Amino acid sequence: MAITVKAYAEHERLALVPTFRRDEDLQITVLTQANTDPGSNVFPFRFEYDDVGELEGYLEDDPTVDEFELVDEGEETHIYYIQHAERTKLLSPVVTRVNGFMSSAETKCRGWFLRLQLPDREALNTIWEYAEEYGVSFEIVEVYGRPRNETNVAYGLTEEQVEALTVAYRCGYFSEPREMALSDVADEIGLSSTAMSGRLRRGMRNLIAAALLDDEGVD
Repeated sequence: MAITVKAYAEHERLALVPTFRRDEDLQITVLTQANTDPGSNVFPFRFEYDDVGELEGYLEDDPTVDEFELVDEGEETHIYYIQHAERTKLLSPVVTRVNGFMSSAETKCRGWFLRLQLPDREALNTIWEYAEEYGVSFEIVEVYGRPRNETNVAYGLTEEQVEALTVAYRCGYFSEPREMALSDVADEIGLSSTAMSGRLRRGMRNLIAAALLDDEGVD
């Protein structure tokens, strides 16, 4: 079953970590590109910072950067191609090797917050083992997925939460005005009102966190 993984990776030799640790106001995002060569060490990055001279000074001092080239810039946004130094620790090669895709990556705290699209949990386990082997802290924040032949995404919900939310919706519990009381909805699936309330509350929390608050899992 294909899965989406939200994870947080941290290591002092991960790409550009020394640069963004210099200033907490500096935000960096990996830009999506068509290159799928697992051996490539050149990637486009968007930097949000108001002083390009100071930024390039950080890049010059960064041991994970071999070369950099400014390709586009705005008032506070600058896009660079970065060629990583040989000793830089990268997760992208193993993600590509397991037929996965890094759909987004942005700086968070002292590392990178990642969203990965992977073919299955075995692929995730391979990435986790790779990170452990190379001393990279790899914290899995959330995993959710769907069978390849289905179009609905679980958004981190358990089967019980999906059932509770679906039944409540179909019974008009979320309508305005409400068409069925909580106790009656609970009776539909054989739960007490208290159990039904808790299941709905947890389900809505997970749904909001997965669909709207992409990086709230990392403090």
